[in-house]
Amino acid sequence: MEALKQGADALFILMGAVMVLAMHAGFAFLELGTVRRKNQVNALVKILIDFSVSTVVYFAVGYAVAYGSGFFVGTEQLAAHNGYTLVKFFFLLTFAAAIPAIISGGIAERAKFWPQLIATAVIVGLVYPFFEGIAWNGHFGVQGWIKELTGAEFHDFAGSVVVHAVGGWIALAAVLLLGARSNRYRRDGAISAHPPSSIPFLALGAWILTVGWFGFNVMSAQTLDKISGLVAVNSLMAMVGGTLAALLLGKNDPGFVHNGPLAGLVAVCAGSDLMHPLGALVVGAVAGVIFVVMFTRTQNKWKIDDVLGVWPLHGLCGTWGGIAAGIFGTRALGGLGGVHLGAQIIGTLIGVLWAALGGALVYGVLKATVGLRLSLEEEFNGADLSIHRISATPEREANW
Repeated sequence: MEALKQGADALFILMGAVMVLAMHAGFAFLELGTVRRKNQVNALVKILIDFSVSTVVYFAVGYAVAYGSGFFVGTEQLAAHNGYTLVKFFFLLTFAAAIPAIISGGIAERAKFWPQLIATAVIVGLVYPFFEGIAWNGHFGVQGWIKELTGAEFHDFAGSVVVHAVGGWIALAAVLLLGARSNRYRRDGAISAHPPSSIPFLALGAWILTVGWFGFNVMSAQTLDKISGLVAVNSLMAMVGGTLAALLLGKNDPGFVHNGPLAGLVAVCAGSDLMHPLGALVVGAVAGVIFVVMFTRTQNKWKIDDVLGVWPLHGLCGTWGGIAAGIFGTRALGGLGGVHLGAQIIGTLIGVLWAALGGALVYGVLKATVGLRLSLEEEFNGADLSIHRISATPEREANW
């Protein structure tokens, strides 16, 4: 029976790892559909290479930083218990690799290729797992301090803060240091529209992410005996809440409509194991509003050229999700309890501050040394031709 349980747990978390791995195709197609046509190839290549670099770095360094154990031991030891530790690494790796995938959308169309890979290595190897270890492995006694202060530990079941807020706030630092795309904001105050190149690809990316998210959330239980249908239904309700809010507030704009479910899913991660489904619906709807309002404000009022809106979508909605778990996870609002609003605020703020500091340091050093962005000529020609020497439609250009 024990062997059967070990095998079932390994299969369970492997299924989750594969579902979250598929989400990276969603990141790729969401970016591909949002950027201009001359940057589509770059969007696809970046996500795959970022994932590959993340795998090597998280295997060699990041997992040990977060959990205090590595994989430089004998194969017999690694294969013990059906290789569950290795499969758990695979699952957690897909979370870690989401950080550079998030950042990629914010810095699209004007970032150099190799400096971003250096940033990926440092972020996945050190910056992200440092906070991951605090939140999910009790490092440095921070969780104990929060519990002593508030009566409860910081709770983040599936990564609203650990993954999404951290990724979004690192991305904000990168976007600000990189600067806006050429001619995006003109000297006369006019804003040059850079419309999405493909709404169908954008929608495809959003759907792939949405489906994979149920592996992201539900399989965060990590063992079969801890699986919860409540997590699945709460994820569903938050998804539709975000969609409907983005539909209404975004005036039926397809970009907002297809990012709405993602906003809801980002926000519900932290408390998806605690909330009542109606609470999850509200959390998702508020996240949809946050995304539409803050995407519009950052782009048009503050003139922050965050191409895919990753700071509003992941940074702010993830921050809201961490706090919302302390509101809608309480028994007073129909949740299972065991959380405290103060603990959620403290833990969320620690994550946000660490991410903003880490992002500013990593990208600040890169900007001062090797540089972050393409030249004006390279940006004008597009990242596809400037970096990869091929466009998304080479046969059309040849025929022309």
